[in-house]
Amino acid sequence: PSFPLSNGSVINMPRTYGLTGPISEDLPEEENLIQTRKLLDTMKSYNVYENNLELENRVVKRLESLFRDWLKEMCIEMNVPKVVTEKVGGKIFPFGSYHLGVHSKGADIDALCVGPGFLERKAFFTSFFAKLKAQKEVKDIQAIEEAYVPVITLSWEGIQIDLVFALLPQRSVPDNLDLLNNSIVKNVVDARCVRSFNGYRVTEEILRLVPNVLNFRVALRAIKLWAKQRNIYSNKLGFLGGVSWAIMVARICQVYPNATASTLVIKFFKIFSMWVWPIPIRLIEVEKCTYNLPFWDTKVNRCDRYHLMPIITPAYPQQNTSVSVSRSTFAILNEEIHRGHAICLEIEQKKAKWSELFEPTDFFKKYQYVLRHVKMKIDIATHRTQLSSPISLYFTTHRCFALVSSDCSFVL
Repeated sequence: PSFPLSNGSVINMPRTYGLTGPISEDLPEEENLIQTRKLLDTMKSYNVYENNLELENRVVKRLESLFRDWLKEMCIEMNVPKVVTEKVGGKIFPFGSYHLGVHSKGADIDALCVGPGFLERKAFFTSFFAKLKAQKEVKDIQAIEEAYVPVITLSWEGIQIDLVFALLPQRSVPDNLDLLNNSIVKNVVDARCVRSFNGYRVTEEILRLVPNVLNFRVALRAIKLWAKQRNIYSNKLGFLGGVSWAIMVARICQVYPNATASTLVIKFFKIFSMWVWPIPIRLIEVEKCTYNLPFWDTKVNRCDRYHLMPIITPAYPQQNTSVSVSRSTFAILNEEIHRGHAICLEIEQKKAKWSELFEPTDFFKKYQYVLRHVKMKIDIATHRTQLSSPISLYFTTHRCFALVSSDCSFVL
């Protein structure tokens, strides 16, 4: 942005990220850089960095090539004019942690396949599914059409891939397609396509809305590691998933634009230990479009007013990424954030190390009562947080982890 003066000159104003100006624009001091190096060294010891990026990039390109070939085959089968077949295009857009640059070892790669509007969605889950299944590199392939966001899951040379599909309301998919343009979803009739588009749109918006992508990535890796170690990284269990944590970290980056990664982590716990919920976390004021699509808005939707921990996506139609948070899991999340803040204070005072932040939850110490069924390999535990009274009941096995709480019937 710029500000014109009466003498004809122009002052270039610094860019403001997010809905408000920065809390601090202080440049890092030597101690901040030292702490960041210590944080990086600690995270490396947890083996959070992916070593097969070259293979993964090659797999994504191979998938896109297969997808483009399939689109041309479908055009020929449908007797589409030759000129349309030649220009049908087709693109695959990775999103999620892979696109954010925080992909961890063994994590899935999420990818959006975009095809022309004259196709039927069903063909993707039948015809393209069969083409994928015929590839010798593909194992454990499954089509889940009934999911909220329909997906094909597969393993390609040991790399787990989740493919979603969306139809673009035009005859071809150009290489320079800009999915952030809201007009992309204007004429999309199928809500499943809108939800599929938004996986990429949200991820790309997050990257565009942080002042320093490299520092954002390091800080987000740290928060993801912490959340996984503390067993609070899961939408399905009523906690927060990857998108929620990414939006929260991005908001801290916006208000501390010049901070190092270690400072961002420290400020993350400080800010959110004081946050007054249910004031929502937003990265930007999303443009109000009249496309008749459902979106999160407490003024319009009465049920949205009851969300405990709203964390709002930065792309139209905006959604709350933390709908599944219940009173019990909300209390546990707050307890863990306060614990993180206390440890970060000690790290600043050089009384603690970063490894203490990432200490895993001691299941049998944390939960008051534990009933173990040895033959079935099932643990049932109750948890009462220090911050509030709701009781949560946890079921764990060697393969899964489930939650039953006093205010949500059952979450798998």
